[in-house]
Amino acid sequence: MKIGVIGSGPVGRVLASAFLKEGYKVILGTRNISKEEMVNWQKENTDGLAGSFQETAQFGDIIVLAVSGLAVEDAIALAGKEHFFEKTVIDTTNPIAAIPPDNGVLKYFTTLEDSLMERIQKILPDAKLVKAFNSVGNAFMYKPQFAGGTPTMFICGNDEGAKKTVTGILTSFGWETEDMGGVEAARAIEPLCILWCIPGFIRNQWKHAFKLLKA
Repeated sequence: MKIGVIGSGPVGRVLASAFLKEGYKVILGTRNISKEEMVNWQKENTDGLAGSFQETAQFGDIIVLAVSGLAVEDAIALAGKEHFFEKTVIDTTNPIAAIPPDNGVLKYFTTLEDSLMERIQKILPDAKLVKAFNSVGNAFMYKPQFAGGTPTMFICGNDEGAKKTVTGILTSFGWETEDMGGVEAARAIEPLCILWCIPGFIRNQWKHAFKLLKA
């Protein structure tokens, strides 16, 4: 299976490297293939490919959206909406506004009745979106190790088959998965990023993840 990761920031590079380690064919999509971070990534991941957003979307059987929330609509336009048709799309984005946190609390440009994932699903109505990887820092996205045990990744989406596929990926990446239902659940999942970041901003504590405990 081929993976196309759209976005060459820290999240995109970490996930692209992780998929390579799991044996997938991977292309990392970027706006600037010659930037230092991309050059270094290719040196460290010699089996990985690099290309434009459009080349990445065309290549991937599964597409990962790993750009900032403010840039995601533009990235999709550059990639070409037609290249997302009926593909599983892992949405890692959060709707973080371009203003500083308020006492450690990030500002979002969405509301609790309107998630970014829902906006993306409307742009890509035939894509099989699954929310994942948005509620933890990139340092822990692959093979996280915590004293409290295996952390929980919350996912949501309207396509059951796509969620099953992503659950398999998460399991191989070292996570347990909790399916929160349809795309509307992103209204609750996206704000987990705000909660995850607060200890970092106010105490410089960034080494944690969420765990769902059941009776």
